[in-house]
Amino acid sequence: MDASDSPAADAPDAAGPADRSPGPATGPATGPADGPARDHDRDRDRDPDGMLAEQLLRLTRRLHRIQSRQLEPIGITPAQFRLLRTVASYDAAPRMADLAQRLDVVPRAVTTLVDALEASGRVRRAPDPDSRRVVRIRITDEGRATLRSLRNARRAAAEEILAPLTAEQREVLGGLLSALVDGMPERHC
Repeated sequence: MDASDSPAADAPDAAGPADRSPGPATGPATGPADGPARDHDRDRDRDPDGMLAEQLLRLTRRLHRIQSRQLEPIGITPAQFRLLRTVASYDAAPRMADLAQRLDVVPRAVTTLVDALEASGRVRRAPDPDSRRVVRIRITDEGRATLRSLRNARRAAAEEILAPLTAEQREVLGGLLSALVDGMPERHC
């Protein structure tokens, strides 16, 4: 179990929302009355980028848990879903190395995911017609049907996480996230 699967991963920090009020306007607090809420506010003032990173991490963990819950009845994990989507995105059946590079993971991780998807009939390994040493991964009809179901589950997960936002706020968030993703330098393994 990694940190993102931990039940406490999305739990509010020790200072709940009610604890974050500025408190009485009787002057600066000292000692124990200062408490975790004030420490949290001071941390935010000192390290706003760190706080944003923490919020993004918490949101990612929450989205992962919601998506996992949506995918469970279909019998697939978020990582398997990502691999299946990636296989389907190629015009020609990809090699394992192509998938590892596209997903930015080690080849062994792809092997494990392909094993599980092949066991469920969603992909199959096929020999490359030009080289007997190369194995290609092909999506099956069952895999395509699963993708259709998964897209609905993904939309439901997104709707759940985005429910508090108006359409305008969602548009702004989309623009901000695009700016972050598009501004990230490419990583090469």
